[in-house]
Amino acid sequence: MEAIAQLRILGLALLAWAFVPGASAQEQAAPGFTAAQLEQMAAPIALYPDSLVSQILMASTYPLEIVEAGRWSKQNPGLKGKELEEALKQQDWDPSVKSLCGFADVLKRMNENLDWTQDLGDAFLSQKSDLLDAVQRMRGKAYEAGNLKSTEQQVVTQQPDKIIVIQPAQPEVIYVPTYSPTVVYGSWYYPYWYYPPLYVAPRPGYGAVAFTAGVVWGAAVWGGCRWGWGRGDVDININHYNNFNRNTSINADRNNIKNKSGDRAGWNHNPEHRGGVNYRDSQTAQKYGAQGGSSRVTRDQSRGYDRSTPGAGTTGQRSASAAQRPASASQATSSSRGSGSGSSAFSGSRNASFDRYASSRGSMSRFGGGRRR
Repeated sequence: MEAIAQLRILGLALLAWAFVPGASAQEQAAPGFTAAQLEQMAAPIALYPDSLVSQILMASTYPLEIVEAGRWSKQNPGLKGKELEEALKQQDWDPSVKSLCGFADVLKRMNENLDWTQDLGDAFLSQKSDLLDAVQRMRGKAYEAGNLKSTEQQVVTQQPDKIIVIQPAQPEVIYVPTYSPTVVYGSWYYPYWYYPPLYVAPRPGYGAVAFTAGVVWGAAVWGGCRWGWGRGDVDININHYNNFNRNTSINADRNNIKNKSGDRAGWNHNPEHRGGVNYRDSQTAQKYGAQGGSSRVTRDQSRGYDRSTPGAGTTGQRSASAAQRPASASQATSSSRGSGSGSSAFSGSRNASFDRYASSRGSMSRFGGGRRR
């Protein structure tokens, strides 16, 4: 009888633990991405110039704003240069997302492949140096296969430690390479059952890598990669960032970075621009202001996030009114916006039903699931 009583007590304890509010056990203890998974994430962008890679990684941490910007860009295809900058003043997306509006094809692929985009952002937030090492490994494979070299569009340099740096041949003109990850990395096997290849192979006669037309949008690319095996990071050029912010924001003075320690600063994620989208695990969420056990930073929590330290985020201090986003064709209707009371990944997001669908797209083929057919 005593043994039965002890088992009953244990069962009640386990039952109570199972209903503790907050993130699921899977969310709380989400395992890190493996090296192979990180390589697959990195493969579609690893051969981009360093500066563009950094912009994509920063922007990928704001998947909901990528959706909004992708829709907006599709509906405003003719905007370029000063006209584009002026139009962006009507949006309050993170500057890293705004910077990609000049690269319509890149933004389009991020918007159309949200499972990849969100995983890329989550990996960048929780395994930054591992992800940047994966970028370098993929560059090494392409380099050894003879598919990564200097051209009239870019300058490729391999350092003694095997770090490969890719820079635009002309700083103000960015050429985006087009290549198939299933071809350009030599004998490396692309496990397309998880992420379908995001790019098609260049047309016959162009070799393994081709380039889109040059984009005169270099001033909008203010990020940079600080390479180093096991210690890679991303930083920003303060002057370039502030200039871009002045040209694309009506709150430039408030959002400019006032770091006096030099012309570069470390980049930090701003949870206010996450829009209520869940983080991959509760530990990452708590880092950016969520309550213990939660995988989501609420709007109020994100407003209270401390971004006052030097280099702590590229948007500086934001007012509470920033959450009141202007109406635009890129936004979802107010009736579909989440109320923040649910527990799904996109609870509290501005377009919960759409984002929940987009996030679950291909869920059975994600890591640990079935194969994508």
